[in-house]
Amino acid sequence: MKVVWGILAILCILYGFLILSLRSGTLFFAVWFALGVFFGLLALASRYHLWQKIPAAGRVTALVLIAACAAVFIFTEARIIREFGRTAEEDLDYLIVLGAQVRETGPSVVLQYRLDTAAAYLEENPDTRCIVSGGQGVNEPFPEAEGMRRYLEEKGIAPERILMEAESGSTEENIRNSMQLLDPETDRAGIVTNNFHVYRGCALAEKAGIRHVSGIAAPSKWLYFPNNMLREFFGVVKDKLAGHI
Repeated sequence: MKVVWGILAILCILYGFLILSLRSGTLFFAVWFALGVFFGLLALASRYHLWQKIPAAGRVTALVLIAACAAVFIFTEARIIREFGRTAEEDLDYLIVLGAQVRETGPSVVLQYRLDTAAAYLEENPDTRCIVSGGQGVNEPFPEAEGMRRYLEEKGIAPERILMEAESGSTEENIRNSMQLLDPETDRAGIVTNNFHVYRGCALAEKAGIRHVSGIAAPSKWLYFPNNMLREFFGVVKDKLAGHI
């Protein structure tokens, strides 16, 4: 097992450097470094047979905790994956496009996927309006909503169909602030975001009080799939503990 743990440690650390190279403005790459250290410690423990030296009660407790964490992780990830193919009904009143990083050159790839998906829907449903939601992060040149509006207009979406919400700093705020621009009791809203993010986006919207919610799943890059899924797990747990979903 020490070889397996060692390989996992190396892969996690290398992947952490890959995520770091994206310069996304978050510190989540550190989680991969932490996992690398964890698997490295497991490799050392296996090499020196440290597990057998732990009292039986301690081993049982550790296994129970590990099993419980694994069960929560698997259950949460299954809920997230189940929403990957979700599509919205036609002729929604509003789309809410959740923000992601913008740069001087335009939206990040993740955000482009969301905006392209929204633009395609808006072209097919000319009576639907769009709320672009996202504030300005410390590493962003302007609010995400501003960059999103520009991108959609360049795609041919009429400016009068685009509403801006430029104050949000989290997914929960995206939903809560966007609700001020529509009638949550009567308007039918579609949450546009990447496939790994649809479950949480829709759950937040439903909990916040939007009565008619549809999810619209944009694609995502497979290379970043492990990072997106792990980060989303923590996002779901955080929002669940905070009572947002």
